[in-house]
Amino acid sequence: MNQKLKKIMASVMGISLCLAVTACGGGNKGASASKDASKEATKFPEKPIQIIVPFSAGGGTDIVTRAVADAAKNHFTQPLTIVNKTGAGGAVGMGEGANAKPDGYTLTTICVELTTLPPQNLAPFTSDNFRPILQVNAEPAAITVKADAPWNTVKEFLEYAKKNEGKVKVGNSGVGAIWHLAAAAIESKAGVKFTHVPFEGAAPAVTSLLGGHIDAVTVSPAEVAAQVKAGQLKILGVADNERSKQYPEVPTLKEQGYDVAIGTWRGLAAPKDTPDEVMNVLKEGFGKAVKEESFTSFMEKSGLTIQILDENAYREKINNENKLFADLVKQIKK
Repeated sequence: MNQKLKKIMASVMGISLCLAVTACGGGNKGASASKDASKEATKFPEKPIQIIVPFSAGGGTDIVTRAVADAAKNHFTQPLTIVNKTGAGGAVGMGEGANAKPDGYTLTTICVELTTLPPQNLAPFTSDNFRPILQVNAEPAAITVKADAPWNTVKEFLEYAKKNEGKVKVGNSGVGAIWHLAAAAIESKAGVKFTHVPFEGAAPAVTSLLGGHIDAVTVSPAEVAAQVKAGQLKILGVADNERSKQYPEVPTLKEQGYDVAIGTWRGLAAPKDTPDEVMNVLKEGFGKAVKEESFTSFMEKSGLTIQILDENAYREKINNENKLFADLVKQIKK
């Protein structure tokens, strides 16, 4: 081998050796970078976490979220703040949450409207835009009227509505929201026609009922609990398969001849691309929060039902209800 060829071979061997060393070094850098990313994730959270509530203050979704956040304060190193973003039956708040930066610092209280709005073309998002953290609560719809109203049973109320077609005003938490769909489902089953009156959440709907501006609401029993206790309102029937533990004396709609079981659920979610490391911190913190005595006692006193589902079970439930409400919306539109 001549000198020139020897030099070329030596050069090639040197480059190969250099590449091998670099590759090894690059691998170490990759591992180091991975460790650094992991370290960054373990620092979460480094600033306050915001939770968007898509309905007005004072309603069921709001008070459940605030109870969870209060119980979670001992399980996060940073404060949790609540921001009410109302409008479009929950679409405004959930839409903002879906489009938030997926870093764990903006969470959303998702509720059944996540599955009811999209099939009605009332939301620019679907459940696929979120990663569920956990479900914390579930509540049925109920027909509630003023305490001095002339109806004492669901049958009396619906017979009156049938005789006075379109004159009975029923308040809900927004067009396309669950309490609107609950009233629509009752309409369909009973063969009656209501005038649906939308509000930016359950609380203002209940206030309007108290003022005599509407005839009934189809919100959950928990959202009228204080007024029922004060003797201002009365619940005629609960849209569930079983009687409410809080109101065992109130019969279900099924018991009164109307086969309707429909309601809401509430939980927390992060934007869809939130990394696992951050999700793990969130799931651990809120998982501990819902076991706190302060949370469980608040829910019991408020007449709210605790129903915990983890990320996988919650996702399965959401998928099932996507189909349920897509079918219901088609039936209502017929």
